[in-house]
Amino acid sequence: MSDAPSTIIFEHPLNEKMRSWLRIESSLQQLEKQRHLNSQTSSLSFFRTIAELIEIMERGEVRSELLKELDRQQAKLKQWLSAPNADTAMIHSLTEQLKERSTALNQAPRLNQFIKEDRIISMVRQRLSIPGGCCSFDLPTLHLWLHLPQSVRDKSVTAWLDSLNPLQQALENILELIRHSAAFTPKVSHNGFYQGNADEADLLRLKLDVVPDTLVYPQVSGYKTRFAIRFLPMDSEHGVVPAHLSFELACC
Repeated sequence: MSDAPSTIIFEHPLNEKMRSWLRIESSLQQLEKQRHLNSQTSSLSFFRTIAELIEIMERGEVRSELLKELDRQQAKLKQWLSAPNADTAMIHSLTEQLKERSTALNQAPRLNQFIKEDRIISMVRQRLSIPGGCCSFDLPTLHLWLHLPQSVRDKSVTAWLDSLNPLQQALENILELIRHSAAFTPKVSHNGFYQGNADEADLLRLKLDVVPDTLVYPQVSGYKTRFAIRFLPMDSEHGVVPAHLSFELACC
């Protein structure tokens, strides 16, 4: 095994739409990993995540913001066509993909309607806020459903997640383009502090070496064009932060 330090990437949203998108992305990734409901424990984790996703999506105009971003990314790709040594084939391919995502998202029903109106999901959502509120005597219907053949539960989960495909595919494309819009550049913090300009970026990405003797993490504050990063020790009582800490930063 190599002794080279591993690295970890921290991401910090610089506006509310990116904050929402990252939370939706995280929920969708969790649902995919939790989709095999073979016990009450795994099932409750899945339903808790899907309830959180519904709540996030009800807080803002997710569809309209994604459609605007798909248009914006297509406009940026069009500008790149005139750049020297541009890979025109790739740009045209990405543009067509974004057009397909935009059409699918625009034609899809209300994004969370299918899962929100499902009887099983609705019943569980109502009980999740109650401590221990999903016992078999609280939700006998769920208890019965969990004892149906695995194939029946798999079919339901597949239908739920398939209804989110237009959202997931559009979001994946958008976040991939945003994350690759800027390269990581070396930076150094002084006494655990660094500040800079984000030039109207949507997302800060910070790459940091994981050094066992100096475990630190970034605490980011910022909005629109200005941001500040303060590095803090994981051990708040005995940990130390190097006077000069090297890291890499991308303003996407």
